[in-house]
Amino acid sequence: MTLPQDYLERVYAGVLGKIIGVYLGRPFEGWTYEQILERLGEIHYYVHDRLGVPLVVTDDDISGTFTFLRALPDFGNTFDLTAEQIGQTWLNYLVENRTVLWWGGMGNSTEHTAYLRLKHGIPAPRSGSMALNGKVVAEQIGAQIFIDGWAMVCPGEPDRAAELARRAAQVSHDGEAVFAAQVLAAMEALAFVEPDLNRLLDEAVRLIPGDSLIYRLIADLRHQRARTDDWRETLAFIFRHYGYDRYGGNCHVIPNHALIHLSLLYGGDDFQRALSIVNTAGWDTDCNSGNVGCLLGIKNGLAGLDAGPDWRMPVADALYLPTAEGGSCVTDALQVAQWVAGIGCALHGEPAPKLKGGVRFSFDLPGALQGFTALEGAPVRLENVCGYSERGQRALAIHYAHVAPGVPARVATATFLRPDAFQMKTYDLFGCPTLYSGQVVSAEVCADERNAAVAQARLFIEVYDEDDRLVSIPAPVQSLAPGGRQRWTWQIPDTQARPIARVGLEVLDSAHTPGTLYLDWLDWQGAPQVCLTRPARRGQAWQLAWVNAVSHLDTSNEPLRLIQDEGRGLLAQGTLDWRDVEAQAVCTPHLARAFGLAVRVQGLERYYALVLAHPGTARLICRWYGKDEVLAEVPLAWDWGQTFTLSLRAEGVRLTALVDGVPVLQAEDARLQGGAVGLLIEEGRLGVEQVCVRGRQV
Repeated sequence: MTLPQDYLERVYAGVLGKIIGVYLGRPFEGWTYEQILERLGEIHYYVHDRLGVPLVVTDDDISGTFTFLRALPDFGNTFDLTAEQIGQTWLNYLVENRTVLWWGGMGNSTEHTAYLRLKHGIPAPRSGSMALNGKVVAEQIGAQIFIDGWAMVCPGEPDRAAELARRAAQVSHDGEAVFAAQVLAAMEALAFVEPDLNRLLDEAVRLIPGDSLIYRLIADLRHQRARTDDWRETLAFIFRHYGYDRYGGNCHVIPNHALIHLSLLYGGDDFQRALSIVNTAGWDTDCNSGNVGCLLGIKNGLAGLDAGPDWRMPVADALYLPTAEGGSCVTDALQVAQWVAGIGCALHGEPAPKLKGGVRFSFDLPGALQGFTALEGAPVRLENVCGYSERGQRALAIHYAHVAPGVPARVATATFLRPDAFQMKTYDLFGCPTLYSGQVVSAEVCADERNAAVAQARLFIEVYDEDDRLVSIPAPVQSLAPGGRQRWTWQIPDTQARPIARVGLEVLDSAHTPGTLYLDWLDWQGAPQVCLTRPARRGQAWQLAWVNAVSHLDTSNEPLRLIQDEGRGLLAQGTLDWRDVEAQAVCTPHLARAFGLAVRVQGLERYYALVLAHPGTARLICRWYGKDEVLAEVPLAWDWGQTFTLSLRAEGVRLTALVDGVPVLQAEDARLQGGAVGLLIEEGRLGVEQVCVRGRQV
């Protein structure tokens, strides 16, 4: 299979279509058709502002789609991936009762039910089986809403996409829910190479049983489309024959699958019209709209997204992926698209796409803003433009107007939770900062040759202070003459453990004349040099920088008090690009079965750790999908109430553990190349003063 020439761009359009659809439908999820018409009228554009909620939010449709797909790279990027391995991915990345899923309880939430099966040792696909969980629970909507990633890694291969979707769906679902997931996965995969909707449907239904309800539903809707041009008439047909009143549970797949095909059959290639139909029709609007948006994004590309109103500028590519691997939470559609396309390339034996050499912010596809927005200050207009790049095709144009002393023109992108995230009332948001003290930010910037004056500009970061207010920390000022180009580098200073919320560029002075700067790319590298502890005044932001997978986290006494009721809890912070680092923590265990310090944390089931087990053992372990593999072990006397300084150093494949400055264990292991740092506690309480991370600079 040769990948399409525009593969990355189509994946990017699919990711954008997914998040636009979800953000559009999220504010009125679960409303009926009648309620939507009465309160909002027909949906033609975003309505979040009318309902007083943020546009960019956490949502299971987005998080689950790109979290469960991690099973492929985690297990070697092979088409032989099993349902059991995808289930293990659930246990690694989901923080119970907190991230990604609706945690509605056993027998009520399909995904929560499946998670509990997995947690108690029942592997997939039995974890999602109808025999175990019942028909109603097994046939809810969840399998359908998470399938887009499986399609995007199989461009032009509907059979393979449907098969991967089947295995992924069976972790939590069965029966008609699996068939629905297979249909949409096949359609999206084929949409990379086939523009005709009827051909997509013909190929998709070929892959499911002819006596299934999904097969009959699609045939009925195609017959309706041939009979009438009025989508509302067909919607009434759906209400009569496939409505919520006919199916049990909270959100059954059949009614919502019907609305997806309604919007595609009547919306055609018009992105706005299709989203208008699927959202005005009601019920699970964010889920249905996300699937429709993704399919049309893939099929019609970026041009299709841009054919109507401006869907992209308000979103600016921004999305959250909150999981137990918190360093990948704060991201954007282009970074996610490159990651997804990289998986697809690996599956097909091709090199991964690396725009401008693999920098974080390349802006190298049409319209890409990668989370950059204008901040308060002088007026700024952002635009993705052709040219002005030495390493790629495109750049981010920063058009500023009449910058005056004390009123800079400022643009930035999030490196941690946006301010509106603190008021978010959707799914829990766990995410670590992506930028830390000690790391080196680099950027390539040039000035438009038509500028009338030299621009005084600089990089800056904003941190959350002890009261959760944003405080700016600037880099040195640079002068850019008209037509000039510079590469800036800046090592991030010590922020005193205050999380870095944004990184950006500001224009300080332009002799009161408007102008344009072009940000070619922005990136950072190197290891962190940071001590993580409680600030003098408490706030929320510093706590939210930790991925919290312990039973209780108390910060009123020790800076960090970890309490675990049963089993093992983990508190982690950092990113996957923390490779060769040494972590050190000052810890006091209380009533603990075991406690420890971890490095290269890649979720709840993938990390290295120094563990002190009661009553007197020190172990160096690799946690690997439900098992502690002991790499080295020695007797070490310790007791509750003692204070220890634990250190764990990772250098290449070598691991070195120290207790109170004395080396006690060494081992070599090559499975994990990078990740966060973490604190472990088993059945008890652990007080921690601080966690310091020092790494070798690149």
